[in-house]
Amino acid sequence: MAGHRGSIARARAAGRDARRLMPRGEQADYAVHERDVVGILERQQTTRLPELAPVRIGRMLESPFAFFRGAAAVMAQDLSRAKVSGHTVMACGDAHLANFGFFASPERRLVFDLNDFDEAFPAPWEWDIKRLAASIWLNGRNGSHTEEECRSATLACVRGYREAFRQLYRHTAAERYYEHVDADLLRSTKAMAARHIKAETDKARRRTSEQALTRLSSRTTDGDPRIVDQPPIMQHPEVMDLPRIEALAERYRGTLRADTALLLSQYRLVDYALRIVGVGSVGTRCWILLFEGPAGEPLFMQAKEAGKSVLETHGRLGRPAGPLIDALAAHGEGSRVVGAHRILQAHSDPFLGWIRGVEGPDGRSRDFYIRQFRDMKGSFRLVELDVDESAEYGALCGWMLARAHAQSPGSAFILGYLGKGDAFDEAAASWAKEYADQTEQDYEDLRKAVLTGRIRAEFGV
Repeated sequence: MAGHRGSIARARAAGRDARRLMPRGEQADYAVHERDVVGILERQQTTRLPELAPVRIGRMLESPFAFFRGAAAVMAQDLSRAKVSGHTVMACGDAHLANFGFFASPERRLVFDLNDFDEAFPAPWEWDIKRLAASIWLNGRNGSHTEEECRSATLACVRGYREAFRQLYRHTAAERYYEHVDADLLRSTKAMAARHIKAETDKARRRTSEQALTRLSSRTTDGDPRIVDQPPIMQHPEVMDLPRIEALAERYRGTLRADTALLLSQYRLVDYALRIVGVGSVGTRCWILLFEGPAGEPLFMQAKEAGKSVLETHGRLGRPAGPLIDALAAHGEGSRVVGAHRILQAHSDPFLGWIRGVEGPDGRSRDFYIRQFRDMKGSFRLVELDVDESAEYGALCGWMLARAHAQSPGSAFILGYLGKGDAFDEAAASWAKEYADQTEQDYEDLRKAVLTGRIRAEFGV
């Protein structure tokens, strides 16, 4: 225990020393640099389904906040040019407001946490908190909040992050690991108004495979369940090859814990279809798999393509050696995403697994990760949050991000760097405002590119 306290003290001291090299006030500096935003999006499209490229652009043009959600690669490139304090954590890579929400723990309790790790990668800790802060400012503008109200909500988020570190480091590493936010406990507080908590948790609890079966499938004349095509959102491939998908599912089972693998062995795959998901993910291959259990009960799974993190590609980060990455990428990009889920979430889906090296019709090999689909998942309708609720929700998300970062070795460095005052809070909020301005300019550049015919957009999908 004495050695544990000593390592924490050394990490905190290193954080305090880092302030001299990178004063917290300098975190506010945002240097504008030339880059071709449309070109970045076009280059990303080279590995995606080309027919869905206009859908992605159309979804990004719904608002500057929607653009921000789909432009993680753009921001990763921008962040790669920013000064940092020098400490690396396992980063989420896409820690914006819409990537927090409710989902079921293995014990079937509803918890609140980060819930998207496609871009997770070891990176400077500032990158995540700055992406979260900028998303709060943009979401405030999306809700017609004043600039002062946007700043207050952003400050609440960063302050929540800083104060969470102080609280978390009063505990042992194991206690930090087990820390989580139970939805029932959240619902019993006055945070974010009971109307939002109750409505969203009740809705999340109704999102099960049984509900999905009634919404997404029908029965054939033989009585077998089949996913209903809803083009272009959901549709079957032109050529079905159920035996091949069953073989891939068997490979996936081999990446599960023994108990979950044994449970899944009682289910048979009966159907699969391609589905459009998200904003930034549009065009990547995402499959919905329908399994049927021994009593005819459904189990929906989602197999999502996993490419390299934008933090590694556009963020120009090398692949570091050491425990943060070795255990993740040993089995490809799908295992990286699954490993990040397990590190950064307090509770993770027991059905999380991966498949490596799936050859597609174009001859390219791709990795996938698999998890349950719509299993008690839910999120807040961000545009409906008023000014006070936005600040409270931002503080909660900042707290959860700190909990995730605190799992990385040596993260007491962040505690030492942040200190007790609000110097970093103010700097991060100022940076967020500058980046919100930049995002709105990027949004306009993309809109003009559509109007001039450089790039196509399909709206309303």
